Amino acid sequence: MDWSDFDAALFDLDGVLTPTALVHMEAWKQTFEEFLTAQHPEMAPYTDRDYFDFVDGKPRYAGVRSFLASRGIELPEGQATDAAEVLTVCGLGNRKNRTFEQILETDGVEAYPGSRRLVEALEARDVKLAVVSSSRNAPTVLEAAGLLSHFPTIVDGVVAGERHLAGKPAPDTFVYAADLVGVRPARCVVVEDALSGVQAGRAGRFGCVVGVDRGAGAEALKHHGADLVVEDLAELL
Repeated sequence: MDWSDFDAALFDLDGVLTPTALVHMEAWKQTFEEFLTAQHPEMAPYTDRDYFDFVDGKPRYAGVRSFLASRGIELPEGQATDAAEVLTVCGLGNRKNRTFEQILETDGVEAYPGSRRLVEALEARDVKLAVVSSSRNAPTVLEAAGLLSHFPTIVDGVVAGERHLAGKPAPDTFVYAADLVGVRPARCVVVEDALSGVQAGRAGRFGCVVGVDRGAGAEALKHHGADLVVEDLAELL
């Protein structure tokens, strides 16, 4: 990786900088297992493959829609204010978020050591840094992991909603982040662990799309648009 070819690095958060993808996985697992057991006990159980294929990297409600569609289940859309117990797309999404927050509060979170090393090294090189995450909890997670000061630019689920930006696999949030840091996409590196994220990087014609294999699979990441795949961001130093 020759960083002299690039002026900015745009990082996904969960699974790239912090192991909170595991927290998201567990929160989705609990949510969909409870839902299927109560509403569709005849269906096959929810699995980690469902997470990687239909949920990973997408905005919360889009993840709900994608999984439900994969099982042929229809629910009303509902409202973002729906309680977690309401059987709507938004209600299920809010149930997952409540579970995520409970797990995060109980267990806390630390940055991946290799990811912290890469961020600090790029900051020392004056490479511009941004976080581009579908999560609405990005600032909270970054602060808990001690990374918030490294990222003056954060494009998360809240910003995407306010700016009406399409979520991943659309490239809109990454393109918006590149604009905020003042760097052309061709001079930016996108770093993602989700299939939908590397698709977004490829669709936005970014200079390099790095896939971080935290379970999605190296071949799948390459197939969806990653130029190279690593298991730890320290490999990019």
